[in-house]
Amino acid sequence: MSSSNLQEFGGLGPEIKEVLISTQALQQRVTELGRAISQDYAGKNPLLVGVLKGVVIFMADLLRAITIPVELDFLALSKYSNQPSRARSVRLEKDLSTSITGREVLFVVDMVDTGLSLNYLLKTVRTRQPASLEVCAMFNKPSHRLIELPLKYQGFELDDRIVAGYGLAYQEKYRNLPFLALLSAQALHNHKAD
Repeated sequence: MSSSNLQEFGGLGPEIKEVLISTQALQQRVTELGRAISQDYAGKNPLLVGVLKGVVIFMADLLRAITIPVELDFLALSKYSNQPSRARSVRLEKDLSTSITGREVLFVVDMVDTGLSLNYLLKTVRTRQPASLEVCAMFNKPSHRLIELPLKYQGFELDDRIVAGYGLAYQEKYRNLPFLALLSAQALHNHKAD
């Protein structure tokens, strides 16, 4: 996708260095994940739990790709600290509205990075005794991992670069891009103080 084709995204062309994963590739992988989840959870009425905010776009697409009945709920975390992002603490900001005791639960996340936030959530949710607890991550950055976590479903593995789009934000911007992009030096510089 060229910069001239990016004009429909509010003139973001100069802020996008490269489209790493196209809209078509994302949709194809979501369809494959939906098919696998539909097969694995047939007859089980799973509860899909999304972790806000980044998962919203992926979750909406994934729900449309799943062909069995499912239920949906969301959690939200708040990261806080004066430390760099990799050293931040997390706390639960929005809890589940649905009881998960005895339920087949599938955590759906946009990205697994260090694994610290997801590990915290999984530990918290396991105390509520679900029948099963698995993870579906659209993006996985294993080079950042501090805690190894099993991912039953994975969309794409990413290397150590700052990316945005398809729900992932940089300084709370770019989530709305329908593809995954590598941001330009100009974008990183323009928004680092935001």
